[in-house]
Amino acid sequence: MPTPTAKPARLSLPMWTERYAAPHAPTTAEEMRARGWDAVDVVFVTGDAYVDHPSFAMAILHRVLERAGFRVAILSQPAWKSCDPWRAFGRPRLFFAVSAGNMDSMINHYTANKKVRNDDAYSPGGRIGLRPDRATLVYCQRAREAFPGVPVIAGGVEASLRRLAHYDYWSDTVKRSIVLDSKADLVVYGMGEANITEIAKRLAAGQTVRDLRDLRGIAYAMGAKESEELRSAECGVRNEDQSVSSAHSALRTPHSALVVLPSFEEVRDDKRKFAEATRVIHTNTNPFNAATLVQFHDRQAVVQTPPALPLSQAEMDAVFDLPYTRRPHPSYTEPVPAHEMIKDSVTSMRGCFGGCTFCSITAHQGRIIQSRSQESILKEVEKLAADPEFKGVVSDIGGATANMYQMRCTRPEVEAKCKRLSCIHPTVCKLLGTDHSPTIELLQKAREVDGVRKVFVSSGIRMDLAQLSPEYVSELAAHHTGGRLKVAPEHTSPKVLALMKKPNIDNFGTFAEQFAEASAEGGKPKQQIVPYFIASHPGCDLNEMIDLALYLKRNGYRPDQVQDFIPAPFDIATALWYTGLDIFTGKPVKVARGMRDRKMQRALMQFFKPENWFTVREALIEAGRQDLIGSGCDCLIPAQPPKEALDKRRREANRAVEGDHYHTVANPANGEKPGERGAEPPKKTGYRPDRKTARRQDKKKRKSDPGA
Repeated sequence: MPTPTAKPARLSLPMWTERYAAPHAPTTAEEMRARGWDAVDVVFVTGDAYVDHPSFAMAILHRVLERAGFRVAILSQPAWKSCDPWRAFGRPRLFFAVSAGNMDSMINHYTANKKVRNDDAYSPGGRIGLRPDRATLVYCQRAREAFPGVPVIAGGVEASLRRLAHYDYWSDTVKRSIVLDSKADLVVYGMGEANITEIAKRLAAGQTVRDLRDLRGIAYAMGAKESEELRSAECGVRNEDQSVSSAHSALRTPHSALVVLPSFEEVRDDKRKFAEATRVIHTNTNPFNAATLVQFHDRQAVVQTPPALPLSQAEMDAVFDLPYTRRPHPSYTEPVPAHEMIKDSVTSMRGCFGGCTFCSITAHQGRIIQSRSQESILKEVEKLAADPEFKGVVSDIGGATANMYQMRCTRPEVEAKCKRLSCIHPTVCKLLGTDHSPTIELLQKAREVDGVRKVFVSSGIRMDLAQLSPEYVSELAAHHTGGRLKVAPEHTSPKVLALMKKPNIDNFGTFAEQFAEASAEGGKPKQQIVPYFIASHPGCDLNEMIDLALYLKRNGYRPDQVQDFIPAPFDIATALWYTGLDIFTGKPVKVARGMRDRKMQRALMQFFKPENWFTVREALIEAGRQDLIGSGCDCLIPAQPPKEALDKRRREANRAVEGDHYHTVANPANGEKPGERGAEPPKKTGYRPDRKTARRQDKKKRKSDPGA
């Protein structure tokens, strides 16, 4: 049973939180002792700054463990060069919980062009360098060093998306499951509230990590001996339509179906095998019908159990009704940018049935929408309004997508069997409940809460759903748009949009007209739509990007920000990008892999920027579209480079020759070593340069005596 906890001492909190919130978790040994604790049950290690807001994973997981009676300490952004920070709280009684943070650490650190980012939104002051590359691996290793024998449970986005063999963009290699590389006892994938509580309870009751293999939503590695037993029982099964009953005894799993994926060695060496494995993995993401997946890595098997079941409305309410302070830990002297952006937002649901191939949300949160009750959401809005620092504006009520609240399949028996990856592509499923009235009613009641002046919707809008409800579009335009509405048509090419699982660009045009009319009727004719597009997505070449640039020019859109496609691990689009194959049809897919191609695609999307003139011209000439250079109405750039383009080229040329490029030669007469001054001495080359004697072996003697 969990250790009974003493009543925690109140830490320094604003007055309003005495009614609504409980103290932060201890982050130092001193804070732990201030609570009267001599040890903790769980040490939660995270690569993010500690923010006690339900948009941050460490806050949710700490609060659900706390509710279950466990003592939790948070080790936030520890100095990872030694294991000393991992020893700060002493030996945890149950386990280390390890997460790289709300983002994959490599995406957090590097741009699509593999350049180091200038800031980190999840660190105080936006500072970079407070977490290592591949943070999950490092944190797990340090936990092992600090206290050998203490179970290490990894989770979070980074671990979830790397739980099986995956393509890693930054090393341009296929890597093994993170279970093996991190040496974690278990990886919890997806949303982990239910699992982390169950793990804590069962370990506290005396069970071992091995006893936890029957949990859903986990991945683990089998030992070499039991892997060999499984391989023998597997009998060559290689597809999701077969199961092997004899293998279940080796797995000790109650789940009904077993699928053996192509091995790590196969997906590493054969791109078609990689595509096949990706297809099978993604068609086994419905928790109601997914199989247990097995992937061999040499002599070891990595096992992934089916996804955790979606939370019920009551369970969602219980998670979000916990006493969050909604603030960063008081030890921080600088703001955390990610918190500043979401501090006045409220989560209404999680999950997404859109199934966009370039997005990790469905893979992590699930395809099935899990919604909170209206009462729970409004209670959080009231809590927000009671905060003296609240300015009266709720920045967002939504989730992965703003207008999927309380939408689910209307036939549960069909939902339990469905393997469709998107409920709305290529068309909206006729069984999908698309009623927007719960969302409309929620927004109307939220803006009537005392102390609330405005309620905005900042989460992305799924346009093909919104068009089914003119009333929702009218409400959105009249009351919940702060002058600019974000939408994501992503591209104009039907071929690229099909690979993305996004609707045709005509859908965006129809919605834009509908929104403009609703804005005018609502007395806000100047409101604008801000469309987001992606460059360098699989299937997109220069011709597709030129068509997109022409669409932008003809419709008067000038995107301030450009999203470059990043091949994030686990995504379907990443498999397309890496293999050059459509994983469902096996047909070839065009891919812009080189940095030069990616640079040209990005520049075409911002053709209107004078400094992009030379790059856009290069792209147009390469595509044979010189007709778009000049003064015609469709021309993307003028015939002559503008001053800004020449200035940029001059700056780049100057930067390339900065420093001392004159080579001074040493003078041996002055005792200097021959060669260039300051240069490293050349490596010795030639015929046996380190021979002790200068005399070479006599060639005639060597010919007459081969053994000499």
